[in-house]
Amino acid sequence: MAPSHVLKCCQKVLAWVPVAFIALVVAWSYYAYVVELCVFTISSTAEKVVYLVVFHLSFVMFVWSYGKTIFTSPATPSNEFSLSKLDKEQYEKEERPEIQQEILRRAAKDLPIYTTTASRAIRYCDRCQLIKPDRCHHCSACDVCVLKMDHHCPWVNNCVGFSNYKFFLLFLMYSLLYCLFVAATVLQYFIKFWTNELPDTHAKFHVLFLFFVAAMFFISILSLFSYHCWLVGKNRSTIETFRAPTFRNGPDKNGFSLGCSKNLREVFGDEKKYWLLPIFTSLGDGCTFPTRLVIMDPEQLAVSSQNEPAKSSVTTRPLSESQNRLLSGDCQWVETGPEEENVKSGFCNPF
Repeated sequence: MAPSHVLKCCQKVLAWVPVAFIALVVAWSYYAYVVELCVFTISSTAEKVVYLVVFHLSFVMFVWSYGKTIFTSPATPSNEFSLSKLDKEQYEKEERPEIQQEILRRAAKDLPIYTTTASRAIRYCDRCQLIKPDRCHHCSACDVCVLKMDHHCPWVNNCVGFSNYKFFLLFLMYSLLYCLFVAATVLQYFIKFWTNELPDTHAKFHVLFLFFVAAMFFISILSLFSYHCWLVGKNRSTIETFRAPTFRNGPDKNGFSLGCSKNLREVFGDEKKYWLLPIFTSLGDGCTFPTRLVIMDPEQLAVSSQNEPAKSSVTTRPLSESQNRLLSGDCQWVETGPEEENVKSGFCNPF
């Protein structure tokens, strides 16, 4: 028991090493830019003032968004997705998978979930003992089910998901701007030191190395930021890019996409004045998401409806105000007979 506890403590400590490394690099870059470049190297007072003002604005936004990404706890499913005591006891005692699925289907019939596993089974987490909401996944590093999980990022020692995805995007954007500004303003002094136009001082090493570090981080972050901008436009997570969510009509990588503009609002919120600030403004509760179903051929819909057994009507949760706003406008929906009311509302519980 004791060795296992020690191992877990060591893992928790080691998990902070990447964050500590980034913090040290950022602290050194602040010293190198403010002290070695602006104080000891630049002679023009006006140039110093302009550089310092812009630098501190980008630095504050970068550190603020980075801190919010690190220290915002991952959002987890609400208690309604947990099995009742009776269902849990029956599920644990039952050894036949088909009966276990019947227990889960009975528990999930009134939940606002729309996706299943690839084999059409209920998405259930044995570790957390709960039915997973749509887009929720279990993180082995955090040992919890995370709502709209994107990935576990070692550079922030945290899961990136519904609660901090906006902060993560802003962190990438402001770190990109920070590196770009540093590299652009240091370049002329980098060239002067490199060509010996400026005398060798203790600032030379800091200025030369600062340019290389800023340029290297800018190039690496640019590709990651571009990728996540593409994900936001498509309303996908990193996990969903590699494994499309399975809906009633099969896997659909675009099942949650409402169009680029509405996808953007789902992450950043309705009020544009808060988009660039690392404060939480994402729409929804992380447990339910509006969906736009793929339009199928009418004959294909008729065949699929004939092949499916009759389903009893189920009660679905009404959409929140934010989801209703997202679904308003030009969204198109599949309407298939007795489930027409559920599909129109944005949720169709397949259980």
